[in-house]
Amino acid sequence: MVVNLDPVIFNLGPLAVRWYGLMYVVGFVLAGFLLKKLIRRGFFKVEEDKIDSLITTMIICMFIGARVVYVFVYNWDYYSKNLSELLAFWSGGLSFHGALAGLLAGGFIFAKKNGISWAQVMDNVALAGTPGLFFGRMGNFINGELYGRVTDSPLGMIFPNGGGPYPRHPSQLYEGVLEGIVLTIILWFLLRKVKYYGVLASVFLIGYGTFRYIVEFFREADVQLGYYFGGTTTMGQILCMIMIIIGFVAMKFSFKLKLEN
Repeated sequence: MVVNLDPVIFNLGPLAVRWYGLMYVVGFVLAGFLLKKLIRRGFFKVEEDKIDSLITTMIICMFIGARVVYVFVYNWDYYSKNLSELLAFWSGGLSFHGALAGLLAGGFIFAKKNGISWAQVMDNVALAGTPGLFFGRMGNFINGELYGRVTDSPLGMIFPNGGGPYPRHPSQLYEGVLEGIVLTIILWFLLRKVKYYGVLASVFLIGYGTFRYIVEFFREADVQLGYYFGGTTTMGQILCMIMIIIGFVAMKFSFKLKLEN
């Protein structure tokens, strides 16, 4: 199968409306709906009119974090010689791990501003935001980017815009299913069982880190970075290992934050 989808939905004069951008919009709209559902359920202790503020804060912090990590961790050799492009995120170059760091910072800001625990905010962000990962990966798939390694598997797909003429693992789909669907099901299943704030956010860190670590064995490594530790480990896997460790540490501390009645 050849994946040669048009990333542009339609044009409005010089403005191109792209599927990738639409996937982000869908993810944030869905997150807003789920956050309000969690408020009505009594799990999120804020007023519904605070949701727009939370989402705005998260969007700003997410894009800043995603860009900073991509520039300084993934591709500093290039940007150090092209400083005028540091802020040109619309040309590509966002890191999920950086986005996560931004979300953590945004959650901290919102928690302090509204007098609630950071753990409570991040639990709800994990529950509401994880489904959006599926749509984000579908955007990657439509763009024909972040494709997998060459394979002779029946699942192999050709990405002519970057992957060349060789069949490759559709790693975007693997990530979309594992990170966006399976992890969402796990988190919402645990929602009815948790007794402490911070547990769900910790499970997200551990779950995403584990799923992404596995998919990295099928995903093409970043050209500018390659592999580490004797050619066996990608930068994504290194960051996922750190993420998993942080998740287990956070889990330990979360048992001190009993849910409010």
